[in-house]
Formats: sequence, C-alpha cells, structure tokens
Amino acid sequence: MTLLLKKALALPEEPGVYVMKDADGKEIYVGKAKNLKRRVSSYFRPTPHETKTVALVENVRDFDYAVMPSEIEALLLESRLIKDLQPKYNLMLKYNEIYPYIEITWGEDFPRVFVTRRKDHEHSRYFGPFVGAGDLRASLNQLQKIFQFRLCKKELTPAGIAKRRERGCLNYHIGRCAGVCRGLLDKKNYRGRLSGLCRFLNGEKKDLLDDLQRELQAAAKNLQFENAAGLRDLIAGLQALNEYPVIDETLAPPAPILDLPQGLAKLAEILRLDAAPRVIEGFDIANLQGGETVGSLVNFVDGQPNKDGYRRFKIKTVEGQNDFACLQEVIARRYGGGLMKTLPLPDIVLIDGGRGQLNAVAETFSAIAVAPKVLLSLAKREELIFRQGGEPLRLAKRNPALRLLMHIRDEAHRFAQHYHHILRRKAVLQ
Repeated sequence: MTLLLKKALALPEEPGVYVMKDADGKEIYVGKAKNLKRRVSSYFRPTPHETKTVALVENVRDFDYAVMPSEIEALLLESRLIKDLQPKYNLMLKYNEIYPYIEITWGEDFPRVFVTRRKDHEHSRYFGPFVGAGDLRASLNQLQKIFQFRLCKKELTPAGIAKRRERGCLNYHIGRCAGVCRGLLDKKNYRGRLSGLCRFLNGEKKDLLDDLQRELQAAAKNLQFENAAGLRDLIAGLQALNEYPVIDETLAPPAPILDLPQGLAKLAEILRLDAAPRVIEGFDIANLQGGETVGSLVNFVDGQPNKDGYRRFKIKTVEGQNDFACLQEVIARRYGGGLMKTLPLPDIVLIDGGRGQLNAVAETFSAIAVAPKVLLSLAKREELIFRQGGEPLRLAKRNPALRLLMHIRDEAHRFAQHYHHILRRKAVLQ
C-alpha cells in the first residue's frame, strides 16, 4: 500500500482514467477521475472504505493511467475500456441493459440525442454503457451547447418545418438547439454536425478538430462566411472542453505502462518471427494543407524509446499535400543514405497509415535495393495491422502486441507534430 500510495501521489492533478491490476497484471477495475492524484491516492490511504472497495484494494498490485483533456473525454474512455477489458470489479456493467447509453436516432432525417437504458431501435446509434447516469447527463448537457442537437420529439417534415418557421422550442431560444424546426439548418448540415458528435463520442476528437479546421479554411476561401462562422463556433466549443492548460507535448506525462516483454513476445508470435524483435522504427508525416511538411523517425530498442535514434526530416522534394510521396522521401533518406552507418536496419519498420502507405514505402525499399526484415503499417481508428503479402490483422485492443505498436505509432505522430509546430511558429514569426 505504501508503494502504491507513493506512485498515486505522483499522478497529475488532471482528469483521466485509471486501470487497477492484480498480481498477474490482469485489469480488474477501470475508473475515471476529475483529479487523478486525489482519486487514485484515496484507495491506498488508511481510511474506511465500502466493502466492495476493500475487496478491490486487497487485490490491487499496480495501476495504469491516462490523462484526458476533459472530464467528458475521461467518461468516454472509461466506457470504452470497461466494454473492452470487462474488468472483474466493474461487475455492475455485466447488466448492461440497466445502465445508460447515449442514443442518436440516426434513422430520422434530423436525429435526436438523449440518454436511454434500452437498445431497441434498429436504426439508432448507441454509445456506452456508462457507469453514472448523472455524469452522463451533465456531459450530454455540455455537448448540446457545442453541437446544438435537438431533444424534442416533434416529427419534422418539410411542410411542418415551413409552418413552424416563426416558432422554436426553449432550447432554440437559449442557444442550445440549431433550430432545424425553423428551417435554420438543412438536413445535410445538421447530420454533418451529428456525424461530428459521433466521431467525438468514438474518441476521435483530435482528427475531428483537424478536419473541421480544414473545412473552416475552405469555407473562408470560398467566401462561405455563414458556414465558416458555424464551424468556428463548433471548433471553439470543442477546444473549450479542455478545462486545464494545454501541456507542451515534449513535457507530456508518460503513456500508461506497457508490459514490454509480453508485447514483444506476442509480436514475435503473431508475425511468426524466430525471436522477439529488438529494434523497431516508426515513421509519420505531419503537415497542414501541404505547408511545412515534416517526417519523423522514432527508434525503440527492447520496447523502450531510444532518443539517440530519433530523427526529423524536413520534406524537400514534395510539393503540396502528398503523404505517400513524403513517406517515400523519408524512407529513402533514412535507409538509402549515410544513416545506415550509424543506425542499422531495424527488425521492424512501422508506418503510420494503411495499405496505401505500406505499398508506397515498399516501392521505395525496392528502388533503393534495401529489403526490410518486417514492414508493417498501422491504420488509425480501426487499428488494423497491414503487412506485405497478407491480409490485415485485427487484434483485440488489449492485446499487448497491438498496444506496443500503437504506442510506437503514437510516439512517431507526437514527434512529427512537435517538429511541425516548431516550423509553423518560425514561419509565422518570419
């Protein structure tokens, strides 16, 4: 308890999710916290606990954690992890039908969003289950201010919308509904907002913000000022969810602890290697509409980042936004030049992307007459592992091999983005 308390007291005072583990390293409980340090340390202090908490604490030998930008995102991650890991002490979620979900009535032209305890509509989209109905309703209340989805049960038809053009519900008048009943937002744009909400609930906030920024720039360029204003407000609302200061990526807390030996062993098993891979190199590209494009190389030895093997590449030969060509340039410069003298060929080359990125990089290796031992790409969202000459691999999110590859891929992404932001700041200053 003393060691666990010491570790807990070192946690950041920010919102996030924690995962308790037993002596075998198995995840036995998932929880969320507004303040990780305060919440997790409370388990290991000599104070009275409820019976179920006492049973949990007696079996805890370690814990992982993940810092989240806001309480809402912590709530969403908690739900996804509970569903994926099925921890022993989250027993109440075995009775999923009595716990709340978010329902989006996608079968309607103008979908409604609300909390429900039943999943009985074929054309609706559901997210959850969630542990606390109170926290869920509070989060949905905050999300309505941003996405302005409707809650009313009015049956909206073109004729009905025309008749109610001068009317609107209370949510419309207080700025919490887009006013589709008054014809102020058409079906396409409203469903576009709801698609954004679905992406946010799926944990795709960063990619969603990137896409919205691109849409905003395009709308402004085409003089679509009303559309641009709506996008601007949506972006501002999502960014305002971050109730805590943004931390510089280079100072960010470490990722949740990984079982590295197990991850490497599983990777060897899945890829049918003779031995666990020792050196893995990951690559990613960062750009903004083709400006200040950069590539990153991260080098991991025995599952640990080897900062001496990290490299940054400012793209020299590619104009515009072409990730395939940028990856080809980076691969050619890494494996076709002097770097091979100081950084030998790794056991695995990992590319951030899907089948297209994998094929582009394979072409470059062929052109420079270098044969990688193992070449993989890891696609975001679906987290599919693509490999040469085989079908993509789909592993469970808790699989230690996939978690290791995701960790390396995400580090390559972080390193690329950090360099990209440095160049962008320099360009602005100049």
